[in-house]
Amino acid sequence: MSRIGKKPVELPQGVSASISGQTVEVKGPKGTRSFKATDDVTIALDEGKLTVKPRGTSKRARQQWGLSRSMVANLVTGVSTGFRKELEIQGVGYRAAAAGKILKLSLGYSHEVNFEVPDGVTVSTPKQTEIVVEGIDQQLVGQVAANIREWRAPEPYKGKGIRYKGEFIFRKEGKKK
Repeated sequence: MSRIGKKPVELPQGVSASISGQTVEVKGPKGTRSFKATDDVTIALDEGKLTVKPRGTSKRARQQWGLSRSMVANLVTGVSTGFRKELEIQGVGYRAAAAGKILKLSLGYSHEVNFEVPDGVTVSTPKQTEIVVEGIDQQLVGQVAANIREWRAPEPYKGKGIRYKGEFIFRKEGKKK
């Protein structure tokens, strides 16, 4: 039995859902998202709650049960509150500046890195050393944050680079004489 799949997904105030076949469409104040479930699960809407149930007892049906419930819950969270990833920049001279759909990064290279922000995601820089990635698609927000971090991942000796807020970097001791 899936512990995750058993829980119904409650729709908060201002969020509506519609089901047509295996497709769930969720509308909220931040936008509209949809998810197409496999034929191994049944999705039902009753009294402001979305429930997911497996069709049969096969291993695949049980796997898709928990996955589908999580995907539907992420749709509801995305259109109601949205998703957010915060990044910190550490290093002398390292900074970021958001200008429209382009994020300008100075990361110690001989040139400035211009990162193009895809549609569906907003990137802001409250400080020169902070980057905030927001959107309604959890996968896209996480991927954009990972792509930004990839330009200068934190190194273990001085800790310089781009890291997620609150991320612990295991520090190594330098070479001894």
